Amino acid sequence: QVQLVESGGGLVQAGGSLRLSCAASGSVFSPNAMGWYRQAPGKQRELVATKTLTRGGTTNYADSMKGRFTISRDGAKDTVYLQMNSLEPEDTAVYYCYANYKYLNKDYWGQGTQVTVSS
Repeated sequence: QVQLVESGGGLVQAGGSLRLSCAASGSVFSPNAMGWYRQAPGKQRELVATKTLTRGGTTNYADSMKGRFTISRDGAKDTVYLQMNSLEPEDTAVYYCYANYKYLNKDYWGQGTQVTVSS
């Protein structure tokens, strides 16, 4: 059974930084892509950033995160990080890790980690 384990959320002041991590396990296959979505209270879940894990993998960011957030992979591991800089109160949300497994034809989600940015 695939599991996504997230860590790194917390409380930070506006202008500060946090790094989230997400490790995938439980499958003989590696994910085709991993990434992050977020959901603020009363709002729909939205894309933050995704990264394909194939050679020369591409990244995709939501416009409001470009230049502030960076998604990266830990070498050849099935682990991704989200470095978040210049955080704003509007970034307060539960951040969910996402993984797409092409060979399993299925998407998986982590349990979510809370990020709170105080003004």
